Amino acid sequence: MSMAQRLGAEFLGTFWLVFGGCGSAVLAAAFPEVGIGLLGVSLAFGLTVVTMAYAVGHISGGHFNPAVSLGLWAGGRFPAKDLLPYWVAQVAGAIAAAAALYLIASGQEGFSLSIGFAANGFGEHSPGGYSITAALVAEVLLTLFFLLIIMGVTEARAPAGFAPLAIGLALTLIHLISIPVTNTSVNPARSTGQALFVGDWALAQLWLFWVAPLIGGALGGLLYRWLGKQES
Repeated sequence: MSMAQRLGAEFLGTFWLVFGGCGSAVLAAAFPEVGIGLLGVSLAFGLTVVTMAYAVGHISGGHFNPAVSLGLWAGGRFPAKDLLPYWVAQVAGAIAAAAALYLIASGQEGFSLSIGFAANGFGEHSPGGYSITAALVAEVLLTLFFLLIIMGVTEARAPAGFAPLAIGLALTLIHLISIPVTNTSVNPARSTGQALFVGDWALAQLWLFWVAPLIGGALGGLLYRWLGKQES
């Protein structure tokens, strides 16, 4: 596949992840009487990855997340020269999805970005009031394990055809754990798109949702590189 095709797949995959996941949180989580709640939002994020990994994963690798790209590089699965183009495509897809979501959400009377717009946060902007330390530890650990799972289920020795399901279920579990803590990032692109529209506190806290997932992703990639190494 050409680089343009791969970047197009990353753009679309990240768009779908943000639009589906954050869209479920903004539009459906607390909808009167039929709101999907935390469980529904968690499942929505997982389903976005499952569906797009099957749809375009064979084109680009199905990263849809700068931390995943970095972790795959650290794990020896992705070339360093492709990191920046992938990150640009992923962030662009997330911003486009946030823009589309804003256009839809703002069509309802009384809509306000002050409710959060599914942005990530800590302290007073954490859904459960969790501290910056709690947010940092959660995002590093969860991204680390996300990369361990991704690396493990996509290697040649793993059962063929099931990787997208395992990865999507992992992302669902990650959201079930950490929505109360940070609204769940583990994905700097996802955090950036929403923060740009919320502005103010969301932009001020955005640094953590780049630093922590990137650290976790790199550590996860390195750890699996050692763990999965076959003895000669």
